[in-house]
Amino acid sequence: MKNMVLVGSLSMVLLFVPAAYADNIISAENPDAILNIAKGYGSATLEKDPSNDPFISGRIDSTKYAIVFYGCSNGKECDEIQFVAAWAGEKVSMDDINAWNRDKKFGKAYLDQDGDPRLEMTVNLDYGVTQRNLDDTFDWWTKALARFKRDVLKK
Repeated sequence: MKNMVLVGSLSMVLLFVPAAYADNIISAENPDAILNIAKGYGSATLEKDPSNDPFISGRIDSTKYAIVFYGCSNGKECDEIQFVAAWAGEKVSMDDINAWNRDKKFGKAYLDQDGDPRLEMTVNLDYGVTQRNLDDTFDWWTKALARFKRDVLKK
């Protein structure tokens, strides 16, 4: 009987936990909230692409990057974002790109159609994440940019 009361009490507590965190949940449906976090890492502006989907143009430690929104319906209700950085005119070996992808957990690297290096990191925001979680994701992106510049671009 004591266990049943404990389980019942615990169930009641768990019913109220999600409501307490609801205000801190950020999804790709709220580009302004994502922009606000981006501004904590450097300059950032919210814009629209030719399909009227949002995207963020930013700069972290002098490196230009973009956040592209995917899964949108008429410029709204997006469900994922992708961090993207590209370096035009930088010559990088395929061995360095392969080593990056083999050894690093965050940030997929490749050479685009012009042979320029790109770094991307896709983030699923369907159903939302906490603000703290998304802030941590920006921190990982910041680290990936710095390491890519150091290890691949040799800067």
